[in-house]
Amino acid sequence: MSNPAVFRPAVLEGVLERITYANEDNGYTVARVDTGRGGDLLTVVGSLLGAQVGESLRMEGRWGSHPQYGKQFTVENYTTVLPATIQGIRRYLGSGLIKGIGPKIAERIVDHFGTDTLDVIEQEPKRLIEVPGLGPKRTKMIGAAWEEQKAIKEVMVFLQGVGVSTSIAVRIYKKYEDASISVVKNQPYRLAADVWGIGFLTADRIAQAVGIPHDSPERVKAGLQYALSQSTDQGHCFLPEEQLIADAVKLLQVDTGLVIECLAELAADEEGVVRERVPAPDGGEPVTAVYLVPFHRAELSLAGQVRRLLAAGEDRMAGFQDVDWDKALAWLVERTGAKLAPEQQAAVKLALTSKVAVLTGGPGCGKSFTVRSVVELARAKKAKVVLAAPTGRAAKRLAELTGAEASTVHRLLELKPGGDAAYDRDRPLDADLVVVDEASMLDLLLANKLVKAVAPGAHLLMVGDVDQLPSVGAGEVLRDLLAEGGPVPNVRLTRIFRQAQQSGVVTNAHRINSGLQPITTGLPDFFLFVAEETEDAGRLTVDVAARRVPARFGLDPRRDVQVLAPMHRGPAGAGTLNGLLQQAITPARPDLAEKRFGGRVFRVGDKVTQIRNNYDKGRNGVFNGTVGVVTALSTDDQRLTVLTDEDEEIAYDFDELDELAHAYAVTIHRSQGSEYPAVVVPVTMGAWMMLQRNLLYTAVTRAKRLVVLVGSRKAIGQAVRTVSAGRRCTALAHRLAV
Repeated sequence: MSNPAVFRPAVLEGVLERITYANEDNGYTVARVDTGRGGDLLTVVGSLLGAQVGESLRMEGRWGSHPQYGKQFTVENYTTVLPATIQGIRRYLGSGLIKGIGPKIAERIVDHFGTDTLDVIEQEPKRLIEVPGLGPKRTKMIGAAWEEQKAIKEVMVFLQGVGVSTSIAVRIYKKYEDASISVVKNQPYRLAADVWGIGFLTADRIAQAVGIPHDSPERVKAGLQYALSQSTDQGHCFLPEEQLIADAVKLLQVDTGLVIECLAELAADEEGVVRERVPAPDGGEPVTAVYLVPFHRAELSLAGQVRRLLAAGEDRMAGFQDVDWDKALAWLVERTGAKLAPEQQAAVKLALTSKVAVLTGGPGCGKSFTVRSVVELARAKKAKVVLAAPTGRAAKRLAELTGAEASTVHRLLELKPGGDAAYDRDRPLDADLVVVDEASMLDLLLANKLVKAVAPGAHLLMVGDVDQLPSVGAGEVLRDLLAEGGPVPNVRLTRIFRQAQQSGVVTNAHRINSGLQPITTGLPDFFLFVAEETEDAGRLTVDVAARRVPARFGLDPRRDVQVLAPMHRGPAGAGTLNGLLQQAITPARPDLAEKRFGGRVFRVGDKVTQIRNNYDKGRNGVFNGTVGVVTALSTDDQRLTVLTDEDEEIAYDFDELDELAHAYAVTIHRSQGSEYPAVVVPVTMGAWMMLQRNLLYTAVTRAKRLVVLVGSRKAIGQAVRTVSAGRRCTALAHRLAV
């Protein structure tokens, strides 16, 4: 009797010509290879983690057929083979694999060294200086890039065995360098804390692959901290203990007793978690709150700093305590040409006489003019005024409004890598009055850093619309400062000025905020395009934003029109819409440089946004939400340049492109603090989970001139009716009132 045939994988050798699709999370790739036998390129699919265009690959796997794409090879594993022919070496070097070598330089190097090229780069990189046009600087750069590539490859091969994607493997290598393999093997849960883009779930998968037990206390503690950090991403500063334990049991699939034990150990660790009894978010019985340490420290500190400012004995603007207000307000009318309404007058007096004050109100109620009046009067008394806002766009708008310099809060405080600020309690800002606009965007951690830097005796004025979405980060600082019975005085502007009443955008913003359907007919600046199905709404949104609005209103689709989506996923989500809008606004052209990264393609002219804080970039860091346009892209230098909306040119190496996302469409949450001439908002039942009044209100109030809703009346109705039920878990209002 013969033995059953042993399955032997097929072997395919070829040069990786291009990657058509790559999933950054699991490494699944669709690529085209040249087998060197002439004819068409062949499609290969599977995990090609770390493989670069231009490399010669020896792939093991199996042949198959795809109904749409025909014959293809499924890769199970592969090894890189250095090319041996002159043509192969030229293509390999010219692929952009090694920083500093593009196609032209590759040709020169190979013309000079022939088949010895790779040996020379490997063993005697200094000899590259023999090549005409290659100076010592570029020679050194090529040698270093080759070494780094080799080291990353080694780490890649190891990480491939434990299922880590290419982009994450590169980040792990950048963080730990030669210690990468040791950290991954022995302390995999460190990755979740140390490496951006690795959450607990990825670290947990790696930990299982390297043999860490399912019920290891290290795993349970990491899971508890992950559950808490997930809740801060949802806006909570703490979680009630019972909820945290339940979440952790569900996440980790371990016994409740083990979770309770590990939580107690974390609470006993100074850098673990903090447990404290606080009032429940809904005003019910007190709960045991569990905080991550930085959030507990920030909440205590912020409440303490606000009370310290309010109680300060000195007053750096004491001249306003006994001012003749009739005279001051009359001078202001002469200066600005307009009279303040009574509630605006009250706000001006409050800001100039109270050490901490909050000014809130909706669009068209005169917040901006009130702020300008405060600044004019303060400067008339020779006070030093500092103006800031959380985003570059909001800071720019504040500067235009007041005629004074304004900066982002990050730049004002000169935040450093690690998040420490140059200005704090020991080195306060040299300012008599600090005005912060768009204060609804301030999360707990940033608000704490800011308030810490205000000098005793100086005045702090927070300005914002409390009915908008709360901050993307944890906390709802503006709402907590306005809490009833709290110590911070405030004014809410409610009267809509006559000129603002002419605006459909302002009228409908207030209707939505009052729970009324927006008027979508007969207005020159507010429209509804009906599309019942989510897919249809997605396609129509692209047509409206890229073609119809620019044609009818003479607007630039890239600079003036912004698509704001309730969510990222789905056919009318920001992710899908970005791809479609890029095709419509910045399509591929033979003369247009582009770089494929993961599932995205970056081109010169693309509108992009930074999606993480990076303190090492630019003059003072580049922060989550910064928007810009790609102005240059070099495959030789493997670098792309973005001109941000703060007029700063920022360079990104190709391996940093996971920090950038396209911004033709952004989620409404990400649009906070920005203002656009026109906004187009898909509102569909596909996003029903997200449809809430403050979400739609925030979207509409982002527009200066024009709003176009695309979707169904049913979805708009749901958004208008649904008041966000869950308050965030924060104890700031309680701490302020104590």
